[in-house]
Amino acid sequence: MNCCKNLILLLAVFTLFSCKNNKVTLEHLLDEMIDKAANTHFPENYYTLKQFSSYDRKSLSPDSAGWFANADYTQFIRTEDTEDRREFVLFDAEGPGALVRWWMTFAGEGASEGIVRIYIDGNPQALVEKNILEVLSGTFLCGAPLASSVSPETEYQRRGHNLYLPIPYSKSCKITYECDAVKFENNRWKPSIYYNINYRTYSPDVVVESFSMEDLKRLQEKIEACNTRLLKQETSKEEVVEKSRDLGPNDPLSITFKERNKALSKIRVKINAPDIHQALRSTVLSISFDNHKTVWVPVGDFFGTGYEIQPSETWYTKVNENGWMESTWIMPFKKSAEISLINYDQQTTEAELEVYTDQYKWQSSSMYFGASWKEYNRILTATDPELNNHLWHFDVNYVDLKGSGIYVGDALTIFNTVDAWWGEGDEKIYVDGEKFPSSIGTGTEDYYGYAWCRPEKFSHPFIAQPTGAGNFHPGMTVNMRYRSLDAIPFRTEISSNIELWHWVKTKMNYAQSAFWYTKPGFSSNVKEDPEAVKMPVARKRSDIYPPVPPLVDENGKIEGENLEIISCESGTASTQSGSFGWSNESQLWWRNGNTGDELVAKFILEKEGKYDVSAMLTKAVDYGIIQIRLNGNVIGQKFNGYTPTGVIPQKVKMGKHHLQKGDNTISFSISGSDKNAKPGNMAGIDYLVFETGQ
Repeated sequence: MNCCKNLILLLAVFTLFSCKNNKVTLEHLLDEMIDKAANTHFPENYYTLKQFSSYDRKSLSPDSAGWFANADYTQFIRTEDTEDRREFVLFDAEGPGALVRWWMTFAGEGASEGIVRIYIDGNPQALVEKNILEVLSGTFLCGAPLASSVSPETEYQRRGHNLYLPIPYSKSCKITYECDAVKFENNRWKPSIYYNINYRTYSPDVVVESFSMEDLKRLQEKIEACNTRLLKQETSKEEVVEKSRDLGPNDPLSITFKERNKALSKIRVKINAPDIHQALRSTVLSISFDNHKTVWVPVGDFFGTGYEIQPSETWYTKVNENGWMESTWIMPFKKSAEISLINYDQQTTEAELEVYTDQYKWQSSSMYFGASWKEYNRILTATDPELNNHLWHFDVNYVDLKGSGIYVGDALTIFNTVDAWWGEGDEKIYVDGEKFPSSIGTGTEDYYGYAWCRPEKFSHPFIAQPTGAGNFHPGMTVNMRYRSLDAIPFRTEISSNIELWHWVKTKMNYAQSAFWYTKPGFSSNVKEDPEAVKMPVARKRSDIYPPVPPLVDENGKIEGENLEIISCESGTASTQSGSFGWSNESQLWWRNGNTGDELVAKFILEKEGKYDVSAMLTKAVDYGIIQIRLNGNVIGQKFNGYTPTGVIPQKVKMGKHHLQKGDNTISFSISGSDKNAKPGNMAGIDYLVFETGQ
């Protein structure tokens, strides 16, 4: 009897979203947000999804010099002056429409202390007038997670502030920011204010009931319930099928359904292998609906953990520390569905697969779920290493889809190889043949909801960073963004792209996943690529930049980053890259070492002899005083690495020394620090030179 009641209820819900409802209200939008079945239907109340942002206005077209311009802050639509105040206009749109996602971050004194005003339907009196942070990530409107900031481990002022509470409007909406700290200096507005605001514009025949503070108060219980619901995964389990077994090379583990009025409601996967990291990349989730394959993604990327088990929980995905990965996307089908795990690795992988189904009434508006994956393996971050002034950046493509559907999210799994930020790039999403993207942003971390390249982990219903280890240093980073009300409908095509805008000319791995719903008959430019998932995953920098013998070259020079580290008693030694005047734009960087401790490295000489020895060493505000030894013997004077400003390479002569053929050692010990130096006890070795003496 209960099963019958549940079936009737579910069918009623699905029927509700398949029937045209010509009125949009705050209550309606809150219901839509927490109904995972809503995006399985092409919207009957059709809308476009666009974005206002502070992107650099020099970005005019792909063939313009400013296409990758990066001054994406404090750029507004216009300034409006009244007798008593100055307001910067961030957003100005005609209705009927709704704000559905609003992100901001700030830097500089007073940048976040201004007043935001929201004007609805041309009313000269602002409906909302409050401090910006109280609106975006405080409790003035709704509280978390609809209003929240990430990461909670990050200093508050360096977080991304996200508002997901929908704000519908019938005729128009304008958002302004009053901030007395903003000044026009050196041909730029400062301090730094970044924003991305996504909004829907409905077809003219759709009636939208405008947001009001009275409605906000009346719906407080519903808003609180929505917040609670978003933080708690709930799915009905009308049926579950489980399978598990060991998978040899090219082995599949499959579950097939041949039923009508069904949808996959949850998929759970757990795998184990001697090399679990490679298994998470080389084991692929493949799904076909009604004999049309729409999903082909490595399991780690599909569930949002990359190729390490990194716990997180969003509205659509969850990974726990025991290795179970699950998704709760609703995936409907007409007659059949086949879900497979395929092992493309040479190792044997243990696989467990659980698939849950619910009742679903397939209708003319229903769509298939799809997901794609590609990796730019060992991609050069510069189109031309000789180009300067950051003219060498380029756009990379998540996916191009032909047909009609809704774009519901994407994710990145990257491996960075240097001590520099990789994600200055802005998203650029074109819908239905647009010449200029209707979504163009201000940076990769902004697109994914956080800010300032911060590496701290976070989970939120619609955004997550399970690991940010690769944000400032060599390592893996995973970023996810899933869309509910900010999903992007397209009638004929969509092209989702993002700039690969790295601060350093290097090589990295850059894997992209994309998620969507489409009507039958769609096509995608991303094809399944078994050879790509077989590629060894990068766990350390040397997996992409294989170590070279620490051999002094024919000119008597060896780069600091090519020295072979024998021991490092404290702190961290790694390659640092950047445009600071270093040879090869890199140095060996020792940071956070303890006073008295030593770093020992090896180099190889082809001939025994007497050599004039010199070194190019680095000075900066947080560098220490170091003593250098050759083969255990002190050479030269102590080097004070402190300088009050900048990063400065300085050549130091260390006299003549007899050195043996083959292996030799050079060591750097920290003797202390200048009284004016900041904490860090750092040392930097750009290169060493050994010139034949007489």
